[in-house]
Amino acid sequence: MDGSRNANDKEMCKAERVPVLGVGIDNVDLAEALGKIEEYVKNREPGLVVTANPEIVMLARKAPDFKACLDDALLVTADGVGIVIAARLLGRPLKQRVTGIDLTTALFQQAAAKKYRLYFVGAKPGIAEKAAENISRSYPGIQIVGIQHGYFTDDHEIIEDIIIKKPDILLAALGMGKQEKWIAERVEPAGVPVSIGVGGSFDVFAGEAKRAPKWVQDAGVEWLYRLLRQPSRFWRMLQLPRFLAAVLLSRFFPGK
Repeated sequence: MDGSRNANDKEMCKAERVPVLGVGIDNVDLAEALGKIEEYVKNREPGLVVTANPEIVMLARKAPDFKACLDDALLVTADGVGIVIAARLLGRPLKQRVTGIDLTTALFQQAAAKKYRLYFVGAKPGIAEKAAENISRSYPGIQIVGIQHGYFTDDHEIIEDIIIKKPDILLAALGMGKQEKWIAERVEPAGVPVSIGVGGSFDVFAGEAKRAPKWVQDAGVEWLYRLLRQPSRFWRMLQLPRFLAAVLLSRFFPGK
């Protein structure tokens, strides 16, 4: 493939993103997101996929290095009903909420069918291994070629292992902000075609944490379910009203 044409295509896609408080969100549904990831794997040009929620957007507003990761990402989906509401308020509605866990779950099925090589990094010791065991049982034939926990201080051996294993897709569960910057600074130079920050998803796949029931997800109040199960998340949840207030301010007072 012509490298310059591929780079131009990427820039055109980024230019078409829906801006939400300075962060561009790709207007894609789940099927389209999976299709794009398939293209990225075929093209073998390393890049980042971000599933952006209001917390990520608010962090990007005060952390230029983190915002640069989002600006350079191959794909940024709307993870969180707040992003969907914000886009609607700003007059640029999005097709669908595409959460990180929905995207990765669908990606496992695609990976098993297309023989993608996956690599897991993150979470507490033992969690990623348990997640990999459950995923392997659920998706026969899936290839998980590397597993590393997220409690490391020196990543040189991890990067060397990634280079040797040559995964098509890497999932990093290192926490918001840290995982995206680590991918951009360390994983992309290692040549991984697609890397995705997945936050606490390994805990869910390992069976250590439960996701909200489907009707709660469909109602767009999964955040409330998490808060009720983990009251310690209260201070993090305060970002949602701050985010919506900032969106309204940007709508009625552009430039503020």
